[in-house]
Amino acid sequence: MDVLPTQHVNASQPCVKQAVSLESHCPKSVLGKPLSSNQVSLLALGSGMSVANIYFAQPLLHEFSAAFAVTSAQVGQLISMAQLGSVLALVFLLPLGDRMDRRCLLLIQALALVVMLVLLGLAPSLGWAYAAMLGVGLLATAMTQGLIAYAASVAQPAEQGQVLAKVQAGVFLGLLLARVVAGGVSDIAGWRMVYLSSAACMLLLACLLWRSLARGNGSPAVTISPAVNISQVTGSYPRFIGSMLALLWRHRLLQVRGMLALLMFAVFNIFWSALSLALSAPPYAYSNTAIGALGLVGAIGALGATQAGRWLDKGAHRQVTLIALLLLAIAWWPLAFMSWSLAALMLGIILLDMGGQALHVSNQSLLLRSNAEQQHGSMIGMYMLFYALGSALGAAAGTAVFAHDGWQGVCLLGFSLSALALVFWLATRRALN
Repeated sequence: MDVLPTQHVNASQPCVKQAVSLESHCPKSVLGKPLSSNQVSLLALGSGMSVANIYFAQPLLHEFSAAFAVTSAQVGQLISMAQLGSVLALVFLLPLGDRMDRRCLLLIQALALVVMLVLLGLAPSLGWAYAAMLGVGLLATAMTQGLIAYAASVAQPAEQGQVLAKVQAGVFLGLLLARVVAGGVSDIAGWRMVYLSSAACMLLLACLLWRSLARGNGSPAVTISPAVNISQVTGSYPRFIGSMLALLWRHRLLQVRGMLALLMFAVFNIFWSALSLALSAPPYAYSNTAIGALGLVGAIGALGATQAGRWLDKGAHRQVTLIALLLLAIAWWPLAFMSWSLAALMLGIILLDMGGQALHVSNQSLLLRSNAEQQHGSMIGMYMLFYALGSALGAAAGTAVFAHDGWQGVCLLGFSLSALALVFWLATRRALN
């Protein structure tokens, strides 16, 4: 099996300019051989398997309710515990990759995730399930985003966009397949087997990653930026975490791209939270398995968006961003005709997922390329906080608007936020230039 390379910096061959353009980058290291397709596939597989653990519970809530003899409101808090774990991981665990050997850190997190999955699968009460789900959300998020940060660190500048697009496609497929796999395994062997079998798969993944990932943290060995390197902060851990806020405060591109991520993920969750309510009610009355399977249509859009990685490597960030934002807005037109045509719903899902995936990859690629200090973990952690906030607000808004104004109200809200994202980007583009 090939070994993934680390980066090495030759301090005698500096190439960083004092003024770094936010929409372009200068190669900062002399890299080894390009990542092979097998290596990229392993990183994508690992990211997808990790993120799936967070979403297994969504179609299984009624199983939890019956197993622990609790109300649906009580068991619904399992999803909140997973989301809380995700936020904690973005703030406290993901940035550790900028200070530690990422290979060791990922192995520790993978093994800890195996333990949490086993505890969840054997949970004797709802309280145990709450605690285990918090740990699953914490460690699965750290694994997912840590693998993305590693991929960005070891990829050559000429291939970084393509690598990120492929790894992000793995994340998106893992998210979509999680609901279908959980429903199928639960129907055959019960909900506990969903988590116990996932624990076995994650243990195998840990072994594969340990053999494949090179020693070292995947970050440059020598800092060549004249700016302060947050990953080299020598103070206490709280001071290090606080310094991440300084990154957000002074990084204008992070603020803009983070806001685009907030609006985009709000749009996503407005759609998916309301869609499950609409399709589970008459005249559709779809089962949870059928609704989850319908979400697989979005895989077409996610895979189609991988082409955006090649354009990003050619410096076409503006073009990719514009097309992605237009797709997000246009998608709501066929979605509004869902009650007349299932084909219109499928077309809307493809356009929505293609636009969202392309924008997400463009955001991360541009941020990491503009990050002269190579703080990939800190940068992704701060960026994904916008994602978490947007997801929470979108889910709440989607269900509330559907209850009050129905599906057409949801489509109007989704289109309005998509249009707002486009206007926001156009208004801030000149300032960034």
